[in-house]
Amino acid sequence: MTRCFADLHLRANLKDQKATQRVIIRAASLGYTQIAFASTSRLNEEEYAKLKAMCRDSSVDLVSRADFYPRSEMELTHFLRRFRRQFEVICILCDNKEVARQAAKDRRVDLLNFSSLDYRKRFFDRAEAELASGCLAALEVDVKPLLILEGPPRVRLLMSLRREVGVAREFGVPLILSSGVGEERFMRSPKDLASLAYLLDLDEAFALDAVSTNPTAIVTRNRKKLGSRFVAPGISVIKEGKA
Repeated sequence: MTRCFADLHLRANLKDQKATQRVIIRAASLGYTQIAFASTSRLNEEEYAKLKAMCRDSSVDLVSRADFYPRSEMELTHFLRRFRRQFEVICILCDNKEVARQAAKDRRVDLLNFSSLDYRKRFFDRAEAELASGCLAALEVDVKPLLILEGPPRVRLLMSLRREVGVAREFGVPLILSSGVGEERFMRSPKDLASLAYLLDLDEAFALDAVSTNPTAIVTRNRKKLGSRFVAPGISVIKEGKA
């Protein structure tokens, strides 16, 4: 079976169309069929249409993604209520335990991302995984720090990631491997990303799922939800006798 590969966490200054186009072309050449950008730039409809056209010209499927860095449960709830139906992927950057716990048990959250290099601010533990396993959230691991860190900081991060990935597997929480990069020189092919997962004690099949089956399943699920026929999980509006 042919795999479709996705990188759901590319970074770029989306206002710089030339630089963004280079990233898109590079992603296509590396074998990705779906990509998403995480950016602080807010695009208007015309700018987003141009971005989508650039992806289409390179035969890449653009996925809309929103990242949020809430400081409290209230901020998280407000964000999800306001933006859930505007984006295909919602990622919560968890920097405190309150937010991490609430995000893990909220079915509107797609990705949990623990970006801190400080092990004391990485809250993906057994309690977190148990909450996530009962909902829909996946654990996103960015490989960028593994590419740029050296020495003791890299070793400490690897220890944290191995523990977190092991807990995710134990509780059946999907793993998403993303690049988290915005420079062409740091971009890697899907199989190169998967090979880095060997550092996390992952086998080949599980690592490949993390850059293909798992991310594309999130996109497919949410596109159905955002469609006009969706009512609730398992319930769709039937028109002219067809689902």
